[in-house]
Amino acid sequence: MKKILLFILAVFVLQACVSQTDTNQSANAPKATNAYLDYSGREDALSGGVRMIPISTPKGTFRVWTKRVGNNPTIKVLLLHGGPGITHEYLEGLDSYFPAAGIEYYYYDQLGSYYSDQPKEPELWDLPRFVEEVEQVRQALKLDKNNFYLFGQSWGGVLAMEYALKYQQHLKGLIISNMMASGPAYNEYANKVLMPAMDQKVLAEVKQLEAKKDFENPRYMELLIPNHYVQHILRMPPDQWPDPVNRAFKHMNPAIYIPMQGRANSG
Repeated sequence: MKKILLFILAVFVLQACVSQTDTNQSANAPKATNAYLDYSGREDALSGGVRMIPISTPKGTFRVWTKRVGNNPTIKVLLLHGGPGITHEYLEGLDSYFPAAGIEYYYYDQLGSYYSDQPKEPELWDLPRFVEEVEQVRQALKLDKNNFYLFGQSWGGVLAMEYALKYQQHLKGLIISNMMASGPAYNEYANKVLMPAMDQKVLAEVKQLEAKKDFENPRYMELLIPNHYVQHILRMPPDQWPDPVNRAFKHMNPAIYIPMQGRANSG
């Protein structure tokens, strides 16, 4: 009988401990979640994190679009999209990962991209000017060396590296994705590795279209998407590309992309 009473007492103690643990966890988890999603007191609260930031340029003042997600005083990531002249949209997949890690992050359409002002000023499409634009965005968002991480993908990687060379004192971290530091080295890699790996009949037809500058010919992308883009840009069947990727391509601004990147996409 004594053993039975001790067993029952042990069960009650265990249940009380489990109950207390569950209570503590349930009390702590929502608190952390609420802090991450608490927009109170933020000037972007009514816009869901969106801010249009004025940017001074040699051609006047224009506005660029940014959107903040989350709150974290020690980790704030500014995202530099590729292109130039594409949009932040293809990076929206980060919504599936960054919030769970408690990362505060900022989408940002560079000047000339779809959600920002699009001035018809060719003199503005210049790497040093874009560097100064990023610095103005940093200042407006109040990012500093204690929390500022800069992420750059593709062209955004080049821009991030150039920014870091000039303004590294403001950075806590730098992340480069899918980009080399040397244009000539990339061209050499394209010529020696990427192009030889492509179906040579396809490559010959692509080169023929590029030589004629017949970039608007539907055949050009019909060749490149399955033979280059699916192999090196996004390794998924085109009919399975995520909607954010399709929107980014749809909203690309050729007035920036072509002068800075060129029309040829084969390498």
